[in-house]
Amino acid sequence: MVKTLRLVIFFTGITIVFFTLSGLSLADTIPDPCNGLLNLVNRPTKSDSPCVVRSKQAVLEVGYQYLNLHGGGSAQNFPEAEIRIGLPLGNEVIAVPPNYNHQTIRPRAGYNATVVGFKHGFGYNAHWVGSIEALLGLPNGGSAFGSNQYQPLINGIVQYTFNPALSLTFMLGVGSQSIPPSAGGQSYFTVNPDLVLTWQVNDKLQTFGEVYGQSKTAPGKGAGFNMGAGVLFLLRPYLEVDAELGQRISGKLQGFNNFFGVGMSVLFS
Repeated sequence: MVKTLRLVIFFTGITIVFFTLSGLSLADTIPDPCNGLLNLVNRPTKSDSPCVVRSKQAVLEVGYQYLNLHGGGSAQNFPEAEIRIGLPLGNEVIAVPPNYNHQTIRPRAGYNATVVGFKHGFGYNAHWVGSIEALLGLPNGGSAFGSNQYQPLINGIVQYTFNPALSLTFMLGVGSQSIPPSAGGQSYFTVNPDLVLTWQVNDKLQTFGEVYGQSKTAPGKGAGFNMGAGVLFLLRPYLEVDAELGQRISGKLQGFNNFFGVGMSVLFS
């Protein structure tokens, strides 16, 4: 645990120094890269957005996934809800209620753990925008998909914009995860890299490709990597819909061979 805390503190310090040296600012002469719901939403990528919900605004994200599982069988999960509420000074709070999982193999069904969190934005310049995010999985949920351990995670998120249409987002997370109580409940330390290439087709349409992984997928297990691609469409300035496809690359990260998902996000202001 001491080693994990040292790594989290080190990573946090490096992230803050990076943003300070990059000269990120909220200068009025630079267009806001976080303007618009498509740039703000976390879904459907596994990487979270580097953008922070503005003060006195909130975003609700929901979704559904159908997965073909590694080793046979299928699974569904929903509502994939996430609630983000903007606070003053570039901060937001995050709540992820339990998700319902249903499988054709054992364990058949159950809820996973609740997650709460906090994100702080460091601002932006002509090319860069960044933030740091602290998440905490709570010891709750069902025995088959939940947790009996606290699960802390720190994410550093940066985005580089090449031009108005093309950007690259990198998220690096460090923290602790645990397997469900019915499988033993042990916790393990993991490093989670995530890279997303985004193409803004027009003001309403955005596409992405993503590769993400974990240094461990369970206690005593090795690394796992997956990839995904998807599309987001802005129906209204306050309403986004999306679709995604995912494919396993190596290891057993999240236990699937492939999946598809759909979802939506709503901005309240």
